[in-house]
Formats: sequence, C-alpha cells, structure tokens
Amino acid sequence: MNKVKNEVQIGHRWVGDQHPVYVIAEIGINHNGDIDIARRLIEGAAKAGCDAVKFQKRTPDLCVPQDQRDIKRDTPWGIMTYIEYRHKVEFNKAQYAQIDEICKDNNIDWFASCWDEEAVDFMEQFDPPCYKVASASLTDGGLLKKKRSTNRPMIVSTGMSSMEEIKAAMELIGCEDLLIAHSTSTYPCKIEELNLRMIRTLKALYPNVPIGYSGHETGLAPSWAAVAMGACFIERHITLDRAMWGDRPGCLSGNQWL
Repeated sequence: MNKVKNEVQIGHRWVGDQHPVYVIAEIGINHNGDIDIARRLIEGAAKAGCDAVKFQKRTPDLCVPQDQRDIKRDTPWGIMTYIEYRHKVEFNKAQYAQIDEICKDNNIDWFASCWDEEAVDFMEQFDPPCYKVASASLTDGGLLKKKRSTNRPMIVSTGMSSMEEIKAAMELIGCEDLLIAHSTSTYPCKIEELNLRMIRTLKALYPNVPIGYSGHETGLAPSWAAVAMGACFIERHITLDRAMWGDRPGCLSGNQWL
C-alpha cells in the first residue's frame, strides 16, 4: 500500500520522503477571471520547474454569505456587489477546458481547492490528479467526505486549525492517498509565526503520510527551511506582479520564478 511507503502518486509524479520535492504553484484567483493571465501564470510556473498549478473553485451562490452578497466593493471592473465580483473571477467549463489544454501543452499538472460540494462535481469532469482541501475547509465534514468519495488523492492544509481539529479530520477521511501541508493562515505571515517545527510534529504523528508546507510569507528562505525540516512538497502563491488586483501579500512575483 502507498501509505506504508510514505508516498502518494499525483499525476505522473510520486510524492514522498524518498522523492524530489513536489512544487505546487498556487494561482488561486490571481488570474482575475482572465484566461490570458492564467495562461501566463501556467507557462511561468512550468518554465520555473513547478510540478503543478492550483486554482480555487467556488460556487458563489453557495459560498458567499447572504449578509455579504450586496456589499459594494471596488473591483477591477469598477464598483459592484461582492456576489457579482465572485461570479466575475470564476472560470466556466469552457475556460477550464482551455486551462486543461494549456497545462497539457506545458506538461504540468493542475487541480483545484473546491470550496463547496457542487464545485467538486464541476471539477470531476476534468479528471484532476488530486484535490486540495483549503485550511478554511478542514472542519467542513461534508466537503471532506465529498472529496474523499472521488477516490482521488487529497492534500489537506492545516492553517487555522487546532491539533484536535486536525486529528478529527484525519479520523473522518483516513490516511490513504493523503498528504498534509503545514500552514499558518496569515497573509503575509510573519517569519516568527511560521512554526515550521510543526512539520516534524506532523511527520511523527502521521509517519505514513507525506508532509509538506504551504507558505504565505514573503521570500523564499522559509520554503528552503521547510524542505530541510522534512517537507516533501511545497505550495506557494504566484503572481505576475505583486501590484496586480487580487494578488495576496506574500505571493512570489514572476521575477522570482522565471
């Protein structure tokens, strides 16, 4: 069984302590709903040697709370309600089909963190190599079980969660074809708050599960340190320009990747 060997297959790559570090370039919604920006981010990640790019997929009508839907916000398209903005940055089926082709042309894996169960059904049509569980979704039992029901590998981030919540999630979904990413959900995260020793704690607690690191800090040194402490996969946000709309603090600019 894979878990005995401390390795999980994602696409054409094996991820585990005995394999080269698997690097995930988190695009998220930094594409701003623009397929050309997405293409440039994918191509940049591929040229930099990343193994995968990751997107975020939401069903806005399910994910946006009622009390926030009509709040007016400044956006790249002018002032609009938050629910209108959330629809603007979501790619549709045809656009994800283009992303699928772009990734295949660049020989790079792609997958998504789905924030609701309907989004999982949507992504299934693209046969993703795995699913990501965002830190904010670790306590969403229904969503965890939905992703597990696809029988695809799962990468789970632990930011925002207590040790009790992490253990509860692992008990719910089991450790087969599972990867855990230590994370601290602050944007950007201060160096003194990274708590990289948690990587060793997770490796001791789950010796049959590949442990990685999802970082939100500025600079590259913490990622190198995470690998030195045992992380076998790394996830970092990327962007073409930190000044772009929608870019999260701590993202790596194109100049750092290319």
